[in-house]
Amino acid sequence: MPGYEWLGDREKEEIGKVLDTGILFRYEFEKERRGVFQVRDFEEKFAQYCGAKYAHAVTSGTAALSVAMGALGVEPGDEVITQGFTFIATFEAIIESGAVPVAGEIDDTLNLDPADFEKKITEKTKAVIPVHMLGSPARIQEIVHIAGKHGIKVIEDTAQALGAGVGEKKTGTLGEMGTFSFDYYKTITTGEGGMVITDDHDLYRRASEYADHGHDHNPDVGRALEGRSFLGYNYRMGELQGAIGLAQLGRLERLLERQTQNQALIRETLEKVDGVTLRALPKDGRDSHTHVCFFLPDASKAEAFHKKLSERQVPAVYFKNNLWHFLPNWEHLIERKTVWPGDFPFSGPVYQGDATYSRDMLPRSSAIIERLIVLPISLEMEEDKIRSIAEVLQSVAGEVL
Repeated sequence: MPGYEWLGDREKEEIGKVLDTGILFRYEFEKERRGVFQVRDFEEKFAQYCGAKYAHAVTSGTAALSVAMGALGVEPGDEVITQGFTFIATFEAIIESGAVPVAGEIDDTLNLDPADFEKKITEKTKAVIPVHMLGSPARIQEIVHIAGKHGIKVIEDTAQALGAGVGEKKTGTLGEMGTFSFDYYKTITTGEGGMVITDDHDLYRRASEYADHGHDHNPDVGRALEGRSFLGYNYRMGELQGAIGLAQLGRLERLLERQTQNQALIRETLEKVDGVTLRALPKDGRDSHTHVCFFLPDASKAEAFHKKLSERQVPAVYFKNNLWHFLPNWEHLIERKTVWPGDFPFSGPVYQGDATYSRDMLPRSSAIIERLIVLPISLEMEEDKIRSIAEVLQSVAGEVL
């Protein structure tokens, strides 16, 4: 799956351009940098790849979520609906904004269930964050339609699904804003890093200002001398990260092709096994082929299947027990522990409610996750290794099912 497998000469070349100028900061120093603007170029090419009008690079996928919510005006007292099967950063970013995360159920796409999303809308709901988990899109068209009926903003968390899509559009471009992660384990990597995309110029402007202490980036006025609209934070991506991102983006299509090839035999094998069901895709959905996700008939068979795969050195994941990606395993959220004193933002006069979380609050998601096994797809899987995994899958299925 991850782009770090293909780090090489192209990254060194782009980094060298930055080091030759001596300018690691993404803004200003026009004369010294001699036309080298790696972050800016990365943003422009990324927006073009996604089919979005604007892109703004930041320091992480979590920062991208925070910046998107800042641009959209999410604030204390608001609720933001997202799914309980996601990396915990989705919830953390909502909490950092001062809003309250509302946990939604997933469906057989492993993403937010549109019907449950609609059930959980209240007068406090400001936004929804569907997460395109494990390389595959949510039923995003249905979610966008429901959100539109209720005046709710849609932020797509596309950290794990760069290159996926629905119909003619890529993930991240169907809501008001899309967010991406480029951490070490993502499809393309800058070590740490993220991106916010949108077609709305005002949201883009607000995002770029919020991510840089409120600076409006007016080229005709000196930095800190412009008329700033609001306070912000420092989520700036540096030129070295931008250089690596440019190099990685340049080989993205080839990377996705390799993942598709490496995934094919494993998928074909599982499709022939009675008792195994592959995850669902929404209508006209396109996977990015970073994982193979499949369900066993019940939890006991899934646990047995996973145990036998592990014994035979097949790197499968049983997400029921994963400590970072499933709400029932987040004891610090369940206990509402933040760095702030008291229960903010979960209760009090600002929220005027009481948000509680428990290990059994998402029964439908738990019933799905306890039957789920996931196989990550590596770029450097040799054909012999892929065939060996396929043989192990067939053998284990014969023993368990």
